[in-house]
Amino acid sequence: MSNPVEAKQKVSLLNRFLNAVEIIGNRLPHPIVLFAIFAIVIVFLSGICSSIGFSENGYLVNRKTGGVELQTIKVISLLNGKGLAYMLTKMVTNFTGFAPLGTVLVAMLGVGVAESSGYINSLLKRTVEITPRKLITPVIVFLGVMSNIAGDAGYVVLIPIGALMFLAYGRHPLAGLAAAFAGVSGGFSANLLIGTLDPLLSGITNEAIKIIDPTYTIYPTCNWYFMAVSTFLITAVGTLITEKLIEPRLGAYHKSESLANIDVSTPLDDLQKRSLKWANLSFVVMVVGLVLVALPEHSFLRNPTTGSLIDNSPLMDGIIPIVMAYFMLPAIVYGKLACTFKTHRDVCAAMGKSMAMMSSYTALVFVSSQFIAYFKYTQIGTVLALKGAKLFSSAGLHPIVIMVLFVIFSASANLLMGSASAKWTFLAPVFVPMFMLLGFSPELVQCAYRIGDSCTNIITPLMSQFVTIVVFTRRYDDKAGIGTLTSMMLPYSITFLITWTILLMVLDGYGLAFRSWNQVDATLREGKRND
Repeated sequence: MSNPVEAKQKVSLLNRFLNAVEIIGNRLPHPIVLFAIFAIVIVFLSGICSSIGFSENGYLVNRKTGGVELQTIKVISLLNGKGLAYMLTKMVTNFTGFAPLGTVLVAMLGVGVAESSGYINSLLKRTVEITPRKLITPVIVFLGVMSNIAGDAGYVVLIPIGALMFLAYGRHPLAGLAAAFAGVSGGFSANLLIGTLDPLLSGITNEAIKIIDPTYTIYPTCNWYFMAVSTFLITAVGTLITEKLIEPRLGAYHKSESLANIDVSTPLDDLQKRSLKWANLSFVVMVVGLVLVALPEHSFLRNPTTGSLIDNSPLMDGIIPIVMAYFMLPAIVYGKLACTFKTHRDVCAAMGKSMAMMSSYTALVFVSSQFIAYFKYTQIGTVLALKGAKLFSSAGLHPIVIMVLFVIFSASANLLMGSASAKWTFLAPVFVPMFMLLGFSPELVQCAYRIGDSCTNIITPLMSQFVTIVVFTRRYDDKAGIGTLTSMMLPYSITFLITWTILLMVLDGYGLAFRSWNQVDATLREGKRND
């Protein structure tokens, strides 16, 4: 049994390390300048790498044909005529086409109206009255994990609400933000439901499988059992880290003037209770209406080809406007009844105010979108990942050790490329056949990749929504920067990586989640003999 003094010293060492990460990170230039420096470095680095012929060969999934082809990936220079023309002509579209920009701004229109009307404040007061304090953290992490079924909605809705929920309970809002971010992004691959990522990844995996066995196919549900169990693991671990490490480290929070309108210490008066009741009723009516519209087999909200409500459906593609409406309309009802909105001009002013609050975010996105676009265009990340994969596959280690290292490799690759499907298009043709020949099933390989891909989402600036969370963080701490966010999320990232990998090995060791490919292959061969 460890000595309490020694345990305390271990915690203090961890805190000193996290404090150092925060200090060093925050001493870096302003995020806008930092991303501009990153972009300039990529420009010159691409020119150098291109001039020396930095490239790598590998079997990759051709996204146009869907087949696996041997391709040579070369670094593309931005320091030649074509590259300079690209930067000049694509600067606007890199900004306007940056996916999170429209998502965040549209959603914040609804959230801003809800906040200005007093609807969110009253809703928080009511939540505090009926919800036990101990349940707030696990509920926020769990809802974060489940929110990935709705794409980016969790980033722009649940994360700021997580911060407000903690603030409502007199807790540090950044701890609530961290808990929600850990669930939404760190637990991205866990869920109790099948999401849009499952069919996308399984399709890429199937193309890689054909290199070894054209008769074997996996389905989008192949990782469901493991991901469902992982939902509860991520919820438990995320709750533990939030309450035992992150919140104590943050200490007491002193509310800023900009948050003075959020006050849950005073009870709701009769007018506010009546307004909240009718606003919530309008929300329920909207939910029921959406369900009734979506249920019919030929609903316009379904995928016209497959009939799915999730896979490439208008419902999922339009989830952000739906979120905006589901915040805005109940807020208008509340504001009208509570007399916080007297005319339509008050609603319009609230929308304008919410956009004004996002001005710093817009400026940050302009610069960060250029960096991300340049990095993708030059293919530096792809070449590095292919070289790492080739080195990794020739290591000659024990298969179990290789599988664990593969999870770590996937987590490291995620620091260079944010898109889960993009990374898998060039990792799958390398690792799926390799592990199949070692006796591991493709389902297990895909699952291991998803663990690594999820765990480092919360600490990489290349994750498309990372700058969004930086801006949310600065709302509660105007001195916060990339160092603040990274130091908060690093414990989640490391702990998720360790515990999730252990769960994978345990379930696979007991045969509870996956079959070995050797067993599958033997079954197939036996079936062919019987035929």
